[in-house]
Amino acid sequence: MGGKITCTLGEVKNRADFIMYWGGNPAECHPRHFTKYTLTQKGKFVPAGRKGRTMVLVDIRETMSAKAADIFLQIRPGKDFEMATALRAIVKGHPVDRAKVEETGLTVEQLEDIAARMKRAKFGVIFFGMGLSMTRGKHMNSGAILTLAAEMNAFTKFVCMPMRGHGNVTGADVVLRWTTGYPFGVNLARGFPRFNPGEFSTIDLLVRGDNDAALILGADPGATMPQPAIEHLSRIPTIVLDPKVTHTSRLAKVHITTAVTGVSAPGTAYRMDEIPMPLRPALTSPYPTDEEVVRRIRQALAAKPAWYPAPNLTLTVA
Repeated sequence: MGGKITCTLGEVKNRADFIMYWGGNPAECHPRHFTKYTLTQKGKFVPAGRKGRTMVLVDIRETMSAKAADIFLQIRPGKDFEMATALRAIVKGHPVDRAKVEETGLTVEQLEDIAARMKRAKFGVIFFGMGLSMTRGKHMNSGAILTLAAEMNAFTKFVCMPMRGHGNVTGADVVLRWTTGYPFGVNLARGFPRFNPGEFSTIDLLVRGDNDAALILGADPGATMPQPAIEHLSRIPTIVLDPKVTHTSRLAKVHITTAVTGVSAPGTAYRMDEIPMPLRPALTSPYPTDEEVVRRIRQALAAKPAWYPAPNLTLTVA
């Protein structure tokens, strides 16, 4: 995987005439996505709005989003990488094994039709969700989709964008990228950043039990992570910074209540297209901000003797 070709949601609204959602259900998970940025909005170069756009949905089951799709491709669970690879081959004009394609739940004719539509588009975009990035294949699935979008630029303009989950996930990725060069799965134990998804990713570390402490900022892994990871969090010293009580804070050894960012604390959040949005607080709070708590923790650690043992710490940020 060598990066991604992307754009802003404003460009999608004004230019995209081909939209593919893969492994996501925006109708229920991102309810304003259709109406504000993709399907129904009339754009500068798509003046007809919905009539000027083609929407394709790829998922393992028919969801609410399927009702808005022009084409719904129902694939078998865990076959996203195979479908993406077959589609890349068809786009390039290479032969594909019909039997292998049919293992995905689709036919060669269906993929050939999608490839032709993608090539005819003036501006295409692929949005992929956690149904693709958090299932069998994980980051390899994401890499295949990003590569497909990049290769489509030999024929027309194509971009790709992940459908982010809760909170300021994009912000965490952006900050890690410009400080370490990598978006996630970063290990700093040797004094320099190392990137290896599957080895240094938070879930993998917790499931293997590699870390003996955890600091969790504005996230609730106890509600979403696999049970072995949650059980390991309950066994080790876990510190949670969160404005409210969560599944994770209930199993944590320490829960520090903080001000709500954007409501009682200033800051910057990143939209899913990586546009920074300054947040101005409307209310005051008696609680400290996340930044203040982290700064005070750093000051306390700096005051410790040099021989003070440092734990193998996992930092989870959302």
